[in-house]
Amino acid sequence: MRTPFAHFILLFASGMAALAVEENPPTLAIGVPAPDFALPGVDGRTYHLADFAGSKALVIVFTCNHCPTAQLYEGRIKQLAADYRDRGVTLVAIQPNDPKSVRLDEMGYTDLSDSFEEMKIRAGHSHFNFPYLYDGETQSTARKYGPTATPHVFVFDGERKLRYEGRVDSSSREALAKKHDARDAIDAVLAGKPVAVAKTPTFGCSIKWAAKEAGRAAELAAIEKEPIKVEMVDAEGLKILRKNAAGKVLLVDFWATWCGPCVQEFPEFQTMYRMYRHRPFELVTVSTNFPDEKKGVLAALEQQHASSRNLLFGTADNYGLMAAFEPEWNAAVPYTVLIRPDGTVAFKHQGTIDPIEIRRLILANLPDDDYIGIRAHWSNQ
Repeated sequence: MRTPFAHFILLFASGMAALAVEENPPTLAIGVPAPDFALPGVDGRTYHLADFAGSKALVIVFTCNHCPTAQLYEGRIKQLAADYRDRGVTLVAIQPNDPKSVRLDEMGYTDLSDSFEEMKIRAGHSHFNFPYLYDGETQSTARKYGPTATPHVFVFDGERKLRYEGRVDSSSREALAKKHDARDAIDAVLAGKPVAVAKTPTFGCSIKWAAKEAGRAAELAAIEKEPIKVEMVDAEGLKILRKNAAGKVLLVDFWATWCGPCVQEFPEFQTMYRMYRHRPFELVTVSTNFPDEKKGVLAALEQQHASSRNLLFGTADNYGLMAAFEPEWNAAVPYTVLIRPDGTVAFKHQGTIDPIEIRRLILANLPDDDYIGIRAHWSNQ
């Protein structure tokens, strides 16, 4: 007879096995026909498998916005589409991730997450030369194909039988790629020959299946529990802040509780802080309210769960404090400054910001501390 505890363990194990199946559908087998789909594209069209019936070969790449590996492959995927278009090959990209399952701390190398609207922005900014389709709503197409990481390539022949699945090439660093597996597979299909290596492993970010939404929810719950503090700052403290001797990319947001545009854009700064804080990045908010308004400032910070470093003008000499940080600043808020680790200014702006522009500037100035190539990618955007 099973004890209650043994029964619980059995149920738990069964549940975990079911979850594993839910999160990791099998990858389409070589020789199997391409599953049909009906997916919206960033160009406003709905695409079906039959739309590509006239192509000699069909290449489907599962990729996304937020993954740094996918970003490093963007140029190569575009080149694949361009090089083979006149040879009768169509390349289609599908974004398989549930955007509600992407944690903020998984976005430390990106300007955008994986929502359909953000896909439109990425496709336009990066000048995608292929259809970019969204499967994040139901993930039904991804479950039929079974990609394991982004990017993951599937090459189908003229009869739409799968001839190759796996990586684009042998290294995310383009200069180190010695084998060009996807190109070799396409060439073999066009030549009517067997694909020498029909299956390779993929390397990149895991697929964000809907079951991972719990992880995002847990992250947000933890953020709400982080302590909120505000420090008084004097002229000397602002001079030190401006020098940025911490060796990080520093984003400074001057704001006030009575400034409507400041309050409206404040959540964008906190989102950036949560995205990039595990990298050499720091956000400092500086309230230009008077010192005796500290209670109201702290209440506003708590409402926004602003666990970044928060400063408040420590004297009533607003003009002197502003001049201590930036003599040329004409003393209006909001005022935003992005400072490189060497103390030079990468960006400064009086007025509301474009948050995506700021994110790209942050990425272009963060050092290649743990993913070499990402800084160059964003610097060339």
